Amino acid sequence: MVASEVRALFAVASRPEIVSLAGGMPNVAALPLEQLGDLVKDVVSEEGATALQYGSAQGDPVLREQICEYMTLEGVRASPDDLIVTVGSQQALDLVTRVFVDPGDVVLTEAPTYVTAINTFAAFQADIRHVGMDDEGVVPEELEEALVRAELDGRPVKFFYTIPNFQNPAGITMSAERRARVMEACERHDVLVVEDNPYGLLRYDGEPEPTLYSQGSGNVIYLGSLSKTLSPGLRIGWALAPAAVRAKLVLAAESAMLSHSTFNQLVVRRYLNTFPWKEQIKAFNSMYGERRDAMLGSLDAMMPAGCTWTRPEGGFFVWATLPEGIDAKAMLPRALNERVAYVPGTGFYADERGRDSMRLSFCYPTPEQIREGVRRLVAAIEGEIDLRDTFGPAIPTPTEGSQAPTPDLP
Repeated sequence: MVASEVRALFAVASRPEIVSLAGGMPNVAALPLEQLGDLVKDVVSEEGATALQYGSAQGDPVLREQICEYMTLEGVRASPDDLIVTVGSQQALDLVTRVFVDPGDVVLTEAPTYVTAINTFAAFQADIRHVGMDDEGVVPEELEEALVRAELDGRPVKFFYTIPNFQNPAGITMSAERRARVMEACERHDVLVVEDNPYGLLRYDGEPEPTLYSQGSGNVIYLGSLSKTLSPGLRIGWALAPAAVRAKLVLAAESAMLSHSTFNQLVVRRYLNTFPWKEQIKAFNSMYGERRDAMLGSLDAMMPAGCTWTRPEGGFFVWATLPEGIDAKAMLPRALNERVAYVPGTGFYADERGRDSMRLSFCYPTPEQIREGVRRLVAAIEGEIDLRDTFGPAIPTPTEGSQAPTPDLP
């Protein structure tokens, strides 16, 4: 097990003089906190004997019904019996990996991908192999090649992990055409798909794409979360899986933590039953959309030549690539000296790629802070460009026909 590069930045990025474009923390201050306080009080006074007791490892039955209603907003039709409530979608990912992965098993992910997914797979000693992306998401030809290579190695892929909507860290949304081709390839090779969708309802423009779960034939495990649309502190996520898999996930959950927090589940159950939560999601979309626009407008106006970045339709993140020869990880001390923080791209790969890239988060700082943060970031980049032009690139430029070595993976 290794420390997350995002978590390692928290101590520095939380200093008041730093504009943090690093962590993807939702702006929970935008919630009706006073009313939520009254709701918590009501749970204790009216349901305390139940809320403070042990519960089921599968999760509260009424909450599971409400989550099924929540998922219909994205076109997912499901039975509460096929759902397991988890401690955030991160625990769902851990349970899926615990059930399916033995040491040395192959797991495919997008390149780049969610940093804590990499850490989870590595903790179970998976052979993590990346599949490239472009502006439309996963490149189907690369996925097919990875699936065939694993079969030729005699080590078929256990599952393909993907974040198809507003991907973390790249902000990319997989196109409808790519989704169909991904599902066709995985079904043809009899490979499970783990669809992680924590950001799906946070869309600021464009039209929703169909979930992979809705296109699958029983080979998709769908992970969801209320961390981004309600609160990460309540730790409510879920996994929607075929019945046989769901039963194994419940057993794994029992061994991991016996039962969930009944109290948190009843708080969320009451929130979904009594609050206009769909209107709250619309309010979040308006707020985060304004911050996304501030980020993209600032990058357009200030970033030096040679920089490129994604243009997310939703979610929390922009993926920026630096000019040739600039190392984002080596640049971080200079950026912190300029009082701005980001996450270097290497944390989102299992093989130390991404040295020329960074993840920028726009969800937590205000639009004014975002603009100031980008200004400080540009100062750091320009300082590195001057250093490169004087002493040579921090990232060596490969000679024609050469390829950087890929380290052996556990």
